[in-house]
Amino acid sequence: MRNESFRHRLYKRLNRIRSRSRDPRGDVSTQLPQIIKADLTLVTNPASKSHYTTSTASSPPLNQVGDLSRESTTARAYEAQIQIDQSALQTSDYEHNTTDRSTLDDDIGSVVVSSDLWSAAYREAVHSFGNDIDVAILKGKHLAQLFRELEEIDKDATQESAFLRGVRYLHSIKVPLERFKLALDLASPLTSVEPTATTVFGVVRSVTAIAISFATADLEFAKQIGEMLEQISYIDDCDTLGQRANKKDIHEALVSVYQKILEFYKVAFEILTRKGAKLVMKLMLENDRLPNIVQDFLKHAEILRKLVQKATLEIVEDIKAMLYDREIARWLGGGKMIRQSQYHAYLQDLRADKACDFLLTDANFINWYSASDSQQLVILGDMGCGKSVAMAFLVDELSRRNEYQLPQPKICYYYCQDDETGHAIQIFSALTLALLEQLSGLKKTFYEWYKQNQASGNIEPATNMRKLEDFLHKVLETLDRPLFVVIDGLDECDRASRKSLLKLLKALSQKTPRIKIVLSSRPQEEILEQLNEIARIDLGSDAKRDGIIVKQTVERQLSYLSKDVRALVIDRTTRLAQGSAIWTKMVVELIEVRGIRALGPMQLFLEEIPLPGQLSELYVTLLTRSTSNDPGNQELASIALKILAVTRRPLSILELAWAVALSTAQQEVTTVAALAKLVDHQRVMSLIQPFITRIDFSDVRKRQVRLIHQSAKEFIIAELTWNWPRLQGSAVSTATNQASIGQRIESLEACVLDICVRYLLLNEIGNTNIFLEEQVAILELPQEFDLFDDDGKPVEYDRYCTWEAWEENMIRYDPTERGFGEFFVYASCNWLEHFGAVTVEPLPGLASIENLCQAGSTRLHNWIEQNCRPDCAIKARFPDDSNLYDPLVITALYGSGAMLHDMLKNSDFDMDKFLPQSAIGAADQILQWGDWSRLRILFLEDKTSHQLQNLDFFRLVLRRWPGSGKHRQNWDLVFDLVEYVLDTLVQEQWGNELLCMAASEGCVPIIQRLMTRAQYQIELRTELLRDVRRDQQFLFFGKSVHQSVGEAVLGNHVDVVKYLLGQKGIEAHLQHLNSRDENVLHLASRLCNPAMFHLLVPRFQRGIDQTDCRGDTALVRIIMSSSDPRDRYASARILLLLGSANRNSHFWNEQQDPLRIAVRLEDLDMCDLLMSIGKFSPLSALTRGHDGQMILKDTIPENQEKLLAILQLLLTYANVASKSADDSSVGKMPSEKPLDRSTW
Repeated sequence: MRNESFRHRLYKRLNRIRSRSRDPRGDVSTQLPQIIKADLTLVTNPASKSHYTTSTASSPPLNQVGDLSRESTTARAYEAQIQIDQSALQTSDYEHNTTDRSTLDDDIGSVVVSSDLWSAAYREAVHSFGNDIDVAILKGKHLAQLFRELEEIDKDATQESAFLRGVRYLHSIKVPLERFKLALDLASPLTSVEPTATTVFGVVRSVTAIAISFATADLEFAKQIGEMLEQISYIDDCDTLGQRANKKDIHEALVSVYQKILEFYKVAFEILTRKGAKLVMKLMLENDRLPNIVQDFLKHAEILRKLVQKATLEIVEDIKAMLYDREIARWLGGGKMIRQSQYHAYLQDLRADKACDFLLTDANFINWYSASDSQQLVILGDMGCGKSVAMAFLVDELSRRNEYQLPQPKICYYYCQDDETGHAIQIFSALTLALLEQLSGLKKTFYEWYKQNQASGNIEPATNMRKLEDFLHKVLETLDRPLFVVIDGLDECDRASRKSLLKLLKALSQKTPRIKIVLSSRPQEEILEQLNEIARIDLGSDAKRDGIIVKQTVERQLSYLSKDVRALVIDRTTRLAQGSAIWTKMVVELIEVRGIRALGPMQLFLEEIPLPGQLSELYVTLLTRSTSNDPGNQELASIALKILAVTRRPLSILELAWAVALSTAQQEVTTVAALAKLVDHQRVMSLIQPFITRIDFSDVRKRQVRLIHQSAKEFIIAELTWNWPRLQGSAVSTATNQASIGQRIESLEACVLDICVRYLLLNEIGNTNIFLEEQVAILELPQEFDLFDDDGKPVEYDRYCTWEAWEENMIRYDPTERGFGEFFVYASCNWLEHFGAVTVEPLPGLASIENLCQAGSTRLHNWIEQNCRPDCAIKARFPDDSNLYDPLVITALYGSGAMLHDMLKNSDFDMDKFLPQSAIGAADQILQWGDWSRLRILFLEDKTSHQLQNLDFFRLVLRRWPGSGKHRQNWDLVFDLVEYVLDTLVQEQWGNELLCMAASEGCVPIIQRLMTRAQYQIELRTELLRDVRRDQQFLFFGKSVHQSVGEAVLGNHVDVVKYLLGQKGIEAHLQHLNSRDENVLHLASRLCNPAMFHLLVPRFQRGIDQTDCRGDTALVRIIMSSSDPRDRYASARILLLLGSANRNSHFWNEQQDPLRIAVRLEDLDMCDLLMSIGKFSPLSALTRGHDGQMILKDTIPENQEKLLAILQLLLTYANVASKSADDSSVGKMPSEKPLDRSTW
């Protein structure tokens, strides 16, 4: 108890009360007034009659009456007494009677060892008297003498000491000595006074005893003595309030009080020692010294009392505030604000301010902030995009802006992080607590409000939402300053809490003139409806913002990496972030955990970034919360997410809802109408909202539903790949946790395939044509131009134009109007891709595929027509004919190899579900669009080989060869099939036909394979090189029959001709004459390819002079050809130079003479070539006229000028001069300029 301050003891008492308050049987709220009364009011008003009330039934002696303060006084007195006694023992031989100043200082210093305020003030009071007071009177024998004199006053007459008479007299005039802290035993007061009065305690006791003893002198003086004694008792409280509280004004007032006490003591001592005890009373009243001193004492004591009262009230207010804080924190949950502050600090550490600066420049934010009235603003963003960080940024930015404003706005913020923190009562409590912390003047208001509600029967009003709402309304309606309310994570609230919160905020906005509210949330449909009228800011994906976030995160957590490795991480992570700040954070943390440092390992890690474990756990939590941990909801949500994980494009809200409804139907659904009754799109979207990007709920048919991030897809694949509903006739897939990612993905593909197939098998789709008659008529109109376009300008081709832009203004149709439902478009356009993705058991049921693709069916026609029109434009993107398809064609073209093998093994191709020539139809489609490896499967399968191992198949192959893009795929896969039919083509004698067809199409690979094998197989060589081709039934109508070389020449395939001429035994084909007596040179003259003549002329000299059925040689046909003149001249030159025919022989028909033909064709260059290279005689084209001059045998009157040039050329070669000099009849001779033979 030694040296314990008043405040410290009050705190201890308060702590005892607090510990009792933890007992549910106690109520601190009801004890608070008693706490204050018991520990505080004892020093607030010394004159109050309520102070130090004791029981009248059993009043203890006055020296035992007291409380905490009195005990403190007594304790200090005992301590001082012990110190005095010890000091007295040490200085018993050192007492002096001198009164000089040094002696006084020594005496006071030797006995006053306490450092409390009393001693300090008392010592200062003693020093203030200087030499006017003899310190000896405060000691030993002088003090004893004083009290002996006091005992003797009128004792002879009354047989009673003056002190006891004074006590009795004061009692008689109603002075309540029992209630004063006199620190004196009234029963035997003088024996309890210490032997020295040099301590504060000693002086006070001595003066008390003297004052009581003098009280009988006069009634008025006695009353003054009573007041003095009451004020003396008040000095006890000055320790805490003066020294401990560092109150200088109390110290100064206390010095003045001590001065009057010492003055009283001094005068009393003089009266008692100099005048005699019996004259004391008379002298005291006559000179008024003591009454005046007492009066002055009372004035100074009153000043001290007021100062102490003021300081006490301040302490009381502190204690009350402390008690308010303690109780308010207990009622409202003070831990909430601690957690909120900690989370805010955490977000500050994460934050990249540059990534949030765009918020401040957004028009909606500027309008919200600058508005003079109440406003609300909402920030919308997908899960993990950084909404909470953005809200923390706004809190700090608003705090910065508010710092120097008057009146200063207040900010209350709250982060809803989970189900618990998202309850409305938690939010209301935290907002109330934040408001009270910033506006402390409201604490008393809240305290009184709480107590009033308790008195009304509401035991815990702070847990009652309605009561807290009422309180917030009450205090905020009169708020005299702007208030910002920032609440993050509205989507974390349950429906009831969110409704209550928004209702409160709306009401506050209407009634509080200067409140600004900003909320954040994921864009859930229900929330968007509730916030329909509030201005919004969307946190969409932004590559620049991603880069800022990634860079800061990497620099903060991976600063130890080398510069090039950090740059790699920043670049790769930025490109993959796609607006997901939480994914960025967790990937960087994963890199840090794994300790990857080198560039190579980091590249490998970033190529296939695994799903961070923390992110996976977060997704699990979100799914559990969004589905309320209900099995039915979980099934619905997991199926919807699995569908989204593998869909080929974003789905519309209705498309997804219809697919989910079909997948989860408890009973078999056979019609679109029945399925429509099961669709609940709002439920589906609410269950999966955390996993999808923001969507426009006002357009349920817009293709917009997609997963929020690649990591969400990875989570679905890794965690949600459970057993799927089976396809008709198939077994159930069992994808375990140990299954590979590929198997899990394939399981998801099987699920969506099942949904698509089942949907397309609904009755309406197989019974109703997709197009109305009017739409069919539109399809038959010319599509090359717009019949309704008045402009008439041609549409320019744009290689970068998207299909969506191309079809923007086209006529459209709606399959739902035909009763096909919302999922028909996706199922028709994408089921084939899912079909091809299923490669392992269990495979789709054959019955389902056969029914869906039945040849000639309305169902097949409908989905193929839709497949050509993914966006429902009436004009197809690509032409397609459903008559070309059946189950085998579709499976061979789009299904997996495993599915094709299954169909070839188990299907009956004789059923009417298949085309009559199903295999050849499949081969044709594969050659155009499919995987050519499938041809080998069909080609070798027993059930289909008979349709393919024949000449028709290879004719089909060769027909697709020129237009297929020869480098599109590896044609060797197709040409190698020849190896499997070598024996067959010999036996069935179509090998020669195949060789000729290959030569005609220029297909060297097939020719090479045939001729290479023929070198070792005589039968095959005989078949290939036979001179007579098959019957006319194998030939095209009206086409002349040629052998391989001739077919290659007609096709202008120089490489084929070159290869064939190098083969042994090819002469028969080289010398072959067709039905028109045309040889290969005749055929080559059609195109006049010089390279072809280079190959043929040296090998086929005898064919130069051979004539066809019209008597034309190859040279004549070259001269008459319509080919390019350069090619004609070059071909003729080769034929003339390399040929050995007799050029001067007479033709059986002079009209077929090459030179005459050239003259008739007015081909001057050809005439020159024939005479100069071919040595043709010009005379064959000349004759003499009637006048004896040389003229042309064949004249054409239309072009005299050109004929004169030809005539001059012939004459020049014949060395014959014209007989006529008549320019008018012959004309001028042409110039001697040589002919241009560059064209030869």
